[in-house]
Amino acid sequence: MKDARANATPYRALYQALLGALLAAVSLPVTAQTVDAAAEPRTDALRSDSIRSSDSARSVAPMPSLAPMIKRVSPAVVSIGIQGAVREQGRNPLFDDPFFRRFFNVPPDSGARERPFQSAGSGVIVDGKQGYIITNAHVVENAREITVTLSDQRQFPAKVVGTDPRTDIAVIQIKSGSLAQVVLGDSDRLEPGDYVAAIGNPFGLQQSVSYGIVSALGRSGMNPDGFESLIQTDASINPGNSGGALVNLRGELVGINNMILSGSGGNIGIGFAIPVNMARSVMDQLIKYGSVKRGQLGVTIAPVTPDIAEALGISTAGGALVTQVLKDSAAARAGIRAGDVVSSINGRSVKSAAEFRNAIGLLRVGDKVELSLLRDGESRKLTAEVADPAAQTPAAAEGNDKNVPEGGQHRALEGAQLEDSPGSSGGDNRGNGAGVLVRAVAAGSPAANAGLRANDLIVAANGTRITNRSDLSNAWRATSNRGGSTLVLQVRRAGETTIILLR
Repeated sequence: MKDARANATPYRALYQALLGALLAAVSLPVTAQTVDAAAEPRTDALRSDSIRSSDSARSVAPMPSLAPMIKRVSPAVVSIGIQGAVREQGRNPLFDDPFFRRFFNVPPDSGARERPFQSAGSGVIVDGKQGYIITNAHVVENAREITVTLSDQRQFPAKVVGTDPRTDIAVIQIKSGSLAQVVLGDSDRLEPGDYVAAIGNPFGLQQSVSYGIVSALGRSGMNPDGFESLIQTDASINPGNSGGALVNLRGELVGINNMILSGSGGNIGIGFAIPVNMARSVMDQLIKYGSVKRGQLGVTIAPVTPDIAEALGISTAGGALVTQVLKDSAAARAGIRAGDVVSSINGRSVKSAAEFRNAIGLLRVGDKVELSLLRDGESRKLTAEVADPAAQTPAAAEGNDKNVPEGGQHRALEGAQLEDSPGSSGGDNRGNGAGVLVRAVAAGSPAANAGLRANDLIVAANGTRITNRSDLSNAWRATSNRGGSTLVLQVRRAGETTIILLR
């Protein structure tokens, strides 16, 4: 019982303290004798313990949070409202013919109709002084009226500065004085596993934030006619997020949210964003010129796979193999040849044929580009001036295939009739010098499937000059002895050089 009373004393003291506070609140007199004097030290002890407990809680490290970074970035992310109209599809085009309409007395209201629509997306302020906002081209497509809503709910009309559907980038502008703007990061420094946050307005829910990681880099194939090297992320991206910000943990813009992969229309953890380095290049052209006027070098390229790298004697795979150079093209004038392997463009490493295509596709007609390449095992640097695509010479027409007996050593040469070129003047390719002449190719044969054509002249294999069939056999034997299975043929065709890969 003694121990029980001792244990109950603190509760008694606390009860009396609470009762005293309650009585004081209702203005009843409370004397000091109401509280047991023996309980006062224990009450003080409880208060002291409470203070020590509070101090201990404050000394614990706070939980990590994205809130401070989001507060800095969110004012630069805007909501974009669109009102526009699209032409109704599926209507007979004869209704657009005035003669048809008069002849058959078609009523006026059966003419071309447009369906009004409303949509919403997101955007990112990249220049607060000039009011420039970057978004997706598909967000503002067919827009007649654009309204931008800021994070503080102010609204402004916007105009389209320029769009580039092939990268799905657009720039719009509002007039509102000084605005918050985002800090542009470096998307080339991203790696799979980096944390990112997506900020936008999914389904019209303004200033929504989701976070995740970079799942992969360099994704392409979503738009066959486009220039893509997309960032894949599992941060939730939903309809309305398009054009919004993908930022790193420092609050730097690393991507423009673009699309999702989904069978239902909702997020399943596979979203894509346009790298900010690509978006910045397009944005600069749109602001300066109002459009993107792309140039080209005039080459066809192929990826350098491990077997091709081994065949060419390159230590590591990567880069872009030039398989053909168009006649009188920018590449031809710069001295680029079929068989060259491009390793960098303007000092930036080229890891694949897709990266080469994207890098050239972001350049404007007249821009100069410095190429680092490998030729015959040696490093070279060339400078080319990007030319207008309309000025390029089209590739040569295909030759006629003939069904003739098989021949050749590599299995992919089956179906090709080969003979030593006399190297004398005459028709076909024989006037181009020594080599192995493809006299004919059987339709549907491995040689035909590999791309060989009648009258092709093989002049090199795996970087070794070929003057006759014996040289070709030796090149294949040397490759086979090394355990290789690929021959990279340099072929003269209709006065131009192209690359054929035999696997």
